[in-house]
Amino acid sequence: MDRRQHRRAGSTVLAVGILLGLGTGATGCSGRGAAAEDVKGPGDPVGTLHRAADALRAAGSSKAGTSMEMATGGTRVTIRGRGVYDYRHRLGRLTVMLPEDPTGASEHRPITELLTPGALYMKNRGAGVPADKWVRVETATLSDGNLVTGGATDPYAAAEVLRGTREATFVGRTVLAGTPVRHYRGTADLSRAARYASAGNKASLAAAAKGFATALVPFDAYLDDQGRIRKLRQRFSFVNGRQKATVAVASTLLLFEFGIPVDVRLPAPADIYAGRIAEDGTGGNGGGGSGSRDSGGGA
Repeated sequence: MDRRQHRRAGSTVLAVGILLGLGTGATGCSGRGAAAEDVKGPGDPVGTLHRAADALRAAGSSKAGTSMEMATGGTRVTIRGRGVYDYRHRLGRLTVMLPEDPTGASEHRPITELLTPGALYMKNRGAGVPADKWVRVETATLSDGNLVTGGATDPYAAAEVLRGTREATFVGRTVLAGTPVRHYRGTADLSRAARYASAGNKASLAAAAKGFATALVPFDAYLDDQGRIRKLRQRFSFVNGRQKATVAVASTLLLFEFGIPVDVRLPAPADIYAGRIAEDGTGGNGGGGSGSRDSGGGA
């Protein structure tokens, strides 16, 4: 598929994610391979956050809960997801629940998403995609690097955003779902995160740094005594492709039950839809419009 088709695919997937049917200090290296600090104390907040993704890799896997919130037309909309993630192989599976319509009736079927290094697979995409087929999109072709497009932020990508932390403060200790955690608040730079990210996330985070209204990402992170993320709330800003107004999106990630068995199997090439899918015309930071677009399908 050529570069032009990739751009079309990026615009199309925005119709799947949060816009579907809604109408609208410190410097230094990432810290990978550095000696671990005493994680039971506040230590160096920036260095601790730089190493949060490495702590997840050491944990191996976990269950994940996600939510994404945005305000549109005076209404706050929330998309929720739940699933599992393998941090060593960077493979995840989420079931994403799209918002109900104003009457309370379910408007959209849940979307199954498979998260992989550099690609997003979706099933129950709708809009002309056969029920037994998957849509595949390369995340580096999306102007937000898929940090918000799919309606859920890839857990490992979210952790790697913290590699770009430039300033952070230790807020204090608290308890989250029965687990003692340390609360940090700070700001990450997506351009910096892309430089220190793993190979699978470099291109996606670099695209996000250019595609968002600002490359700065304010966050609140809650880490346990092993340095693992238990809760992470990140705030992204993008320019709505239709109204040209800045839209704020808050993505929240909850991680729990570390070390569980995770088996994520990718679709066979024959199960990936290679046709054309319809866009709903809502636009987004990728500038998608109405009409149909190439799906970006294919192995």
